[in-house]
Parts: sequence; structure tokens; C-alpha cells
Amino acid sequence: MTIDAWAQHPTARMLAHDMFDSLRRWAGDAIPTGEIPLSTTLAVMDAAGIDRALISAWSAPEGVLISNEEVAKWVAEAPDRFSGIASVDLRKPMQSVRELRRCVTEQGFIGLRVLPWLWEVPPTDARFYPLYAACVDLGIPFCTQVGHTGPLRSSEPGRPIPYIDRVALDFPELTIVCGHIGYPWTEEMIAVARKHENVVIDTSAYTTKRLPPELVSYLKTGSGRRKVLFGTNYPMIFPQHALAGLDDLGLDDETRALYLEGNARRVFGL
Repeated sequence: MTIDAWAQHPTARMLAHDMFDSLRRWAGDAIPTGEIPLSTTLAVMDAAGIDRALISAWSAPEGVLISNEEVAKWVAEAPDRFSGIASVDLRKPMQSVRELRRCVTEQGFIGLRVLPWLWEVPPTDARFYPLYAACVDLGIPFCTQVGHTGPLRSSEPGRPIPYIDRVALDFPELTIVCGHIGYPWTEEMIAVARKHENVVIDTSAYTTKRLPPELVSYLKTGSGRRKVLFGTNYPMIFPQHALAGLDDLGLDDETRALYLEGNARRVFGL
């Protein structure tokens, strides 16, 4: 099996947002526009051999781009193919904690994703901390973005050091899934993952052929093989494109299985 640890089934309002203009300049027509039927996303997954995608809601300061309710609806339509990742309004910590608990306990969501760059604050901002405590209490991972920001927002909140390092020190029981590999601070991200038992990395937003050599080397180590998860960031990168060249990495069978499925299954309790 292959599990995509970072994906979205996008809404038209998300795809139309001007913060993604920079991605369109890079990718051109590769990034779709308008409404996308759920059947299209499933067909894209089938073409790449993706058995399950963890699809996320998007809550932003300017409004909800993908709602938790929309994600719950799509998961209900294809429960054997999708799992839901919640998103919340960071400006309202207690309301957000209640919403997260509802998504997990009533709708079966398996994680929370909040993007610090979207709110233009680092993950050490005090408003994150009630959410971290709730994630620990609920037994779910906190998913976030590390590294530079492709969309038109500041990259500073994506630094693994000091931000992820500090959060992991304050919440050692919290599983933190760091998406987008941390480039150009990938070495920092690897160092933080080595240091903290519950910090892992996902490769979303990077194709296999663009993975930095230091990350590939880490993936092949004894500890690193359990610390890296495959992800795409669909629809910004299609899974078939993300996986191209996987054989060239030289992964042994056990490492490959952990990377494509086993680590995500363990981290998200699938």
C-alpha cells in the first residue's frame, strides 16, 4: 500500500486564492483550477497506486478555504480511501479546541494541521499551545509546514530551529509531522527529528527527484527509516509525478515499505 500523508481535495475558492500565484508561475497548467469532482481525485490516486490520502481542511485568517465539514463529507463518500485532517481558526483558541475535539470524536479525524505561515506567526505562538495539549490528549499528531513558503507569505515561521525544536521540548508527548522537508533548512529539520522521538518529516511538495541528498541519506539510516513519510501536497503536485524515480533512491524493501505506508500507519494510528 501507499499512503499520501499530505493532500487536499481542493475547493474552487482555495485554488483561486491569490497567495498561490507564485506556485502557478512555477507549475503553470499543472495546478488545476475550478471545481474538481471527487472522482477526479480518486482517479489520480488510482493512477499512482495511492491507496489512501490524508486530506486536510484549510482554515485561514481571511476565511475557510476547505471546511472540516467538506472534508468529513468526502471521507464519508470514500472511507476506504480518505482520512480527515482538521483545521481550525488559530485566533480563537478555545473555540478551536472544541472544534478539534468534535472533529476527532464525532467525525473520526486523525490529525490537526495548522500552517504557521498562513497565520504569519511561528508555531511557538501562545495560541498554538492549547491545541498542542488537545492533540496529546486526543492521541493525534499535529501536522505543520517547515521550510520556505512557496505561496506568497513569509518563510520565517517555517524554521525548524528554533520553532519546532522549542515546541518538541515543551510537548515531548506531541507527535509533530513536519511537512515539506524543511528546505532550505533540511539539515536543521533532520537534526530536530534525530533529537526528538516524536518529530517526523513528510516529503510533501517535493517530487522524489528533488529530494535533497541529505534527506535521502537520513531515510536510509537505522533511525531515519522510521522518521520519513511520503506525501504529495496534491493538487499542487500529482502523486504520479511525486513518485517518479522512486526506484532510483536505492531503498531496501523494508525502508521503502516504511516510507510509503508503515510510518504513516504508525504515526496516524491507521
